[in-house]
Amino acid sequence: MIPQALITFLPSHDLGRSADFYTDVLNLSLVLDQGTCLIYRVTESSFIGVCKRDEFGDAEPVITTIVADDVDGWYRQITGAGWSDVSEPEHSDTYKLYHIWITDPDGNKLEIQRFDDQDWAGGTQT
Repeated sequence: MIPQALITFLPSHDLGRSADFYTDVLNLSLVLDQGTCLIYRVTESSFIGVCKRDEFGDAEPVITTIVADDVDGWYRQITGAGWSDVSEPEHSDTYKLYHIWITDPDGNKLEIQRFDDQDWAGGTQT
């Protein structure tokens, strides 16, 4: 069996504020509004969903990582949209990657990274 897609759901206290962040700051397209959950396209088959916090109960926090070649471009887009809760781009020798960290309006951690490690298959199936 081959999965069709991957959706990571994140909790939100205020869906309107989350919608502004994911649409205006990250420039993601809304593909489904379920009333209490909003689902945004990241790639052809991967998505981020944000849902009213009471849908999650006492869920533990997660880190969502978006893999992209142009980390600096994402940084410029995010800071250009006026979002300040973002780290400066930096290289990690330990993990052989270049990345930034972003905190969304609800405190969820997002990472945008580019792998420098030649062992990364780039999402291809083997």
